[in-house]
Amino acid sequence: MKVSFLFPGFVLALSALANAAPSKMGGNGLSDVFRGEGLTTLNAEIEQAITQSIIVGGVLWVERNGVAHHKAFGLRASVPEREPMTEDTIFDVASVTKIVATASAAMLCVERGLMNIEDPVSKHLPEFTGEGREKITLRHLLLHSSGLQVNLNGTKPPLSSNPGEAFAQACREKPLFEPGSAFSYSSVGTMVLGMVIARVTGRVLDEFCTTEIFRPLRMNDTLFRPTGDYLRRVAPTSAPKRGLVDDKVARAMGDLAGHASLFTTAPDLARFARMLLNQGELDGVRVFKAETLKLMTSVQSPPDLRNFSAGMLRVRRGFGWDIDTPYRIPPRDDTVRTLHRGALFPVGGYGHTGWTGQMLWIDPFSRTFVIFLCNRYGPVGKDTRPEVYQLHHRLATLAAEAVKDFDFKHVPGALPEKAPGETPGPSTQPQMKAQK
Repeated sequence: MKVSFLFPGFVLALSALANAAPSKMGGNGLSDVFRGEGLTTLNAEIEQAITQSIIVGGVLWVERNGVAHHKAFGLRASVPEREPMTEDTIFDVASVTKIVATASAAMLCVERGLMNIEDPVSKHLPEFTGEGREKITLRHLLLHSSGLQVNLNGTKPPLSSNPGEAFAQACREKPLFEPGSAFSYSSVGTMVLGMVIARVTGRVLDEFCTTEIFRPLRMNDTLFRPTGDYLRRVAPTSAPKRGLVDDKVARAMGDLAGHASLFTTAPDLARFARMLLNQGELDGVRVFKAETLKLMTSVQSPPDLRNFSAGMLRVRRGFGWDIDTPYRIPPRDDTVRTLHRGALFPVGGYGHTGWTGQMLWIDPFSRTFVIFLCNRYGPVGKDTRPEVYQLHHRLATLAAEAVKDFDFKHVPGALPEKAPGETPGPSTQPQMKAQK
């Protein structure tokens, strides 16, 4: 594999559920793996969130060593008619697209020699040059250290509905700081990465991901731009029509973009998580080499990478995956990072969240993963994202508490919570450049 690494570190619902759900029978039943009272508390937490109108409904999936607790709660939709939530509900997973689709596709391209992690983006997108863009590498895009801003409409008027113009605008974005000098979460960077994948494979992103990742894993309810029979199972968002992407920039890109346009279900994500814990293989089908998986899910960011918007605290990322990222500093507390890891899972797991309320966290030490997909778009239109993020934290904590016979306080191989002597510094942007 031609890579230079500097810092290693029926497609019917019933059929899909049957393919996805691990057996609860045999020597390791649910009660052998999880505390019953812990799972009851998990369920109650979600039901309370529904009662408090934080979410309309949701689907929870907690699994360890192939034994799973999974359940649907509340409603899939409340208007114009009430629809019960089902475990096979299809969700717009927003930025979870970044890791399940785009980063995965990118690492497959690296594995197959179609591109190199250290390649400048301009090697594959010649139009991505000028104003410092030629310094940005694929590594920078995967680590969110490119300097590209969060989203295309951050400082400019809303995009037109011309997908070609949206992609062209992404290639005109000027880095806000020297590439590689800091961390700044960037949807634009992942849009560009999706464009690179399309260029090197000669296939659009959805076709490549579906053919090379989703279908081999029997993730039959995972797709871009759902139509037909899929639509009745899609949880509505703020998009004007069911099945359209919630993200306005992704819609301007033709409902297909590397940063946010994937739709999937909890059972399908469970298959994906199971494959990751099994070093790239599931049910006799190998999707990734084990060494590729290690690069995706272990720390690849340099030890001095810091988040300037969170007191210059250290960031630890895999290629695409969040491992330990301080997004902001709560008052009088600089220890809260990666909320969806919870309070007990050790540092060294990996996961991601999505704007629409979705979360996935995978703990390789206990071989446990937590998936929570929800509809947070109630009839009054209240933005409950902060409350949902706190819900993610509680659910991950309660899931770890429910695990039997594992000491989360003493985990060999886990990473330290913070670097020795690390304290928050001034929240200033390093080597900032003026944005025209």
